[in-house]
This record gives sequence, structure tokens and C-alpha cells, in this order.
Amino acid sequence: MPLNLPILLTWLRVALIPVFVGLFYLPDVLVSMPMKNMIGATIFAVAALTDWFDGYLARRWNQTSSFGAFLDPVADKLMVAAALILLVEIGRAPAWLAVIIIGREITISALREWMAQLGKTKSVAVAYIGKLKTAAQMLAILFLLWSGPLLPGVPTDLIGAIALYIAGVLTIVSMFYYLRVAAQQFREG
Repeated sequence: MPLNLPILLTWLRVALIPVFVGLFYLPDVLVSMPMKNMIGATIFAVAALTDWFDGYLARRWNQTSSFGAFLDPVADKLMVAAALILLVEIGRAPAWLAVIIIGREITISALREWMAQLGKTKSVAVAYIGKLKTAAQMLAILFLLWSGPLLPGVPTDLIGAIALYIAGVLTIVSMFYYLRVAAQQFREG
């Protein structure tokens, strides 16, 4: 396993998951809910930034590796799944929507693995719709975690809920996009 800054940033994202989740299980007398919201949103924002930054550095410094290509999406999906499950538990996201989003992540990850075994990795590479889905997910989770006043008159819960429903629609659309692309590869093959 190569050890460089991009991979260390990815490992940092994985290491932040138990810290992030554990924060919300601390007694309210130790850490108030508004403080948990602020710290949790900050941890999630740091994780989201490292997701972008590790890929940027790996490409810029020519430090890409097959291990990094494996670990990066796993870290992303674990962080998003942990955040969604947490948001369901604290009553800020509907369980059915979390199941759809997490189910899509598992489905497309499995599809990519299968396509890689067939030597057709590039056919299911990340598309623009997938990037939009990820952006909507990250914004939704951040706003739902913050769940408090950001600017006067800016209802973060409402913005987060709307963004989460948008992410849900993009999740379904992107899943069908990737499944259609994979099906075309099988017809051509």
C-alpha cells in the first residue's frame, strides 16, 4: 500500500467517521445539541473537502494508485452512509430516502467492481449526473447537520430537506444512467 498525502487524507476521512457519529451520542450535558450540530457539520465539511483535495493532489502530484482509487470511494460512501443514518436517527431525514441513497451507492459500487472485472471500467466512470448527485448530497447533509441559524432568515433545515429530496431524485436518475450504460456494454459485447 503506497503511503502519501492523498491516501493519508482518505484515511483521515475514514478515521473521522467514528468521531463524527460518536459526537452525537455524547450526553447533552457534556455537549449541547446546537454544539453537536456545529461540530458535526464542521467534521462533515472537513471530510467533504478532503474528498476533493485528495483526488486533486493525487492527480497533480502523479500519486494515483489502484489502492487510492479503491479506498477513496469507499471512504466517501461510508461517510455519507454514516451521516444519513445519523440524520434518520435524530429525526432530520426520512428513512426511506436514506435507504434509496445508500442502496444506490452500494448498487453502483458493485456495478463498477463487476465492470472492472470485465475490463470495462471506463464505461461506468463518474459522469456529470453523478457529480451533481454528490454535490446535492453533501449540501443537504451539511445543512441538515447544521440545523440552526446560519444567516438571519436562512432556514437551514428547509434548505437541507429540499437539497436531500433533490439528491434523492438525482440518485435515482444517476443509477438508471449507470445501469443503462452498463447494459449497452453488455449488448455490444
